[in-house]
Amino acid sequence: MPIDLGRVGIWSRELRYQPDGGARAAAAAELEELGYAAIFIPDAGGDVLAAVEHLLAATRRVPVVTGVLNIWMHDPADVARGCAGLVARFGPARFLLGLGNGHAPLVESVTREPYARPYSKMVRYLDALDTAVPPTPAAQRMLAALGPRMLSLARERAAAAHPYLVPPEHTAAARQALGPAILLAPEQAVLLDRDRRRGRERARAFVADYLALPNYVRNLRRLGFTDDDLSGPPSDRLTDALVAHGDEEAIAARVRAHHDAGADHVCVYVIGGAGEEGPPEALPLEAWRQLAPALTRGAGRRS
Repeated sequence: MPIDLGRVGIWSRELRYQPDGGARAAAAAELEELGYAAIFIPDAGGDVLAAVEHLLAATRRVPVVTGVLNIWMHDPADVARGCAGLVARFGPARFLLGLGNGHAPLVESVTREPYARPYSKMVRYLDALDTAVPPTPAAQRMLAALGPRMLSLARERAAAAHPYLVPPEHTAAARQALGPAILLAPEQAVLLDRDRRRGRERARAFVADYLALPNYVRNLRRLGFTDDDLSGPPSDRLTDALVAHGDEEAIAARVRAHHDAGADHVCVYVIGGAGEEGPPEALPLEAWRQLAPALTRGAGRRS
């Protein structure tokens, strides 16, 4: 049985990159008390497993997930040893290793390695985790998965799949591709702003950054979006599909739509929560607090 992530958690770049470790620890502990059932943090280089350990030590029961560890930037043998250490200290119910290929611009700028054949790279990485001493088994692995090939690989060689920047329509297709046994945990970007026009424009700016990344654009085309949506500023249709903006109930409704489409868990990425004038690593504490009653009701773990 896959790790139990509960129904709703938080995906946060701030919990990885906020320079104040004490503030990150306190925020993670508060998220747990607010009722969020899991914490996901990203990886763009550096010691992501040490960051996971820091958050695990600050909390009592909530699982921490790499969402996702960039496989081009970490040796699989080192990752397997690090995962074994986390499981030994905190138990298998507290940690899930999410793996992904990242994106060519970042990978090539950091590693100076050509970004080529990412699917084959993932297969080799999983092979290395299988044969590492100690190994990291499929039951402890989650794959970033958008397209059919990576979803199929997640079904065959992991316990969970983690689509990022997807609407509920993708969640329905992913559930069909994965079957019932694989845990499906899509990310959902949200922006808490009761001014719909302002919220949409802030959301549009967020979506625009991703349209420079070919894997997201290919996935959006598979979902039926066209040049009218993807060329130039993102269309209203695309912006509204990818970012849930509005009040607490509007955001909760989008999370429910993912669950209705087949998601086991939805990790919510609060964007713009620290205010436009704040630094990008500022923790969106107030937005997390405001959203918790709407998002965590009935969102506990399976019995």
